[in-house]
Amino acid sequence: MTSARARLANRGAGRHVPLMPPAMSTTQAPGPDRVEWRVDAGLTDYAAALAEMDARAAAVADGQAPERIWLLEHPPLYTAGTSARGRDLLEARFPVHDAGRGGQYTYHGPGQRIVYLTLDLGARGRDLRRFVQALEQWSVDALARFGLPCWTAPGRVGIWTHGPDGQEAKIGAIGVRVRRWVTLHGLSINVAPDLSHYGGIVPCGIGDLGVTSLAALGIKADMAALDAALREGTPAMLAAVSGA
Repeated sequence: MTSARARLANRGAGRHVPLMPPAMSTTQAPGPDRVEWRVDAGLTDYAAALAEMDARAAAVADGQAPERIWLLEHPPLYTAGTSARGRDLLEARFPVHDAGRGGQYTYHGPGQRIVYLTLDLGARGRDLRRFVQALEQWSVDALARFGLPCWTAPGRVGIWTHGPDGQEAKIGAIGVRVRRWVTLHGLSINVAPDLSHYGGIVPCGIGDLGVTSLAALGIKADMAALDAALREGTPAMLAAVSGA
């Protein structure tokens, strides 16, 4: 039987954005942990990314591949987490995907940095809450390098700051899944996406707070600058995940 969410996804599936072939560069993350650091240029198809993420997680769990931090962008789309409520999909302007991660509805698109982490929590203390908190602090620290004060909020996973109107707004989202104690999915940070695209959903199920980006706040930073800030903070993040 076709689910209501699948029918909604089909309504949005007719809108296509040309995909650029990914130009991959792979290096090792700094620090004692040999974690692969991969950055893809262009827009990466979401379904293809999920398939590769699943395969990599299985390989990490089997000891056949190293852990990985993968940075990329997607074409415009909405993803539904395991707690997504149908009423929060206001208009399927873009394809809708069941993500399999925790959380509710969110948007991905050009100008937003996606970071997928495939880390072996089995070797890092098996503490999912500590992992999520480490991702939050990693994001806060990276954004602080651009002079932007950000914070986390009890009961609201993600990264928050003040929007252009002075009201609290979300600039980063976190949604993760763990299989065989290996992590999947990760986080997103808004660099310069089209914020009007969020209008088709209630982001993360929070209707009374908005979303913002570095560009909307007048901060001139590109993906490379954010990537550099994240990479610099990677050793501390990995140490925090491991409880060091």
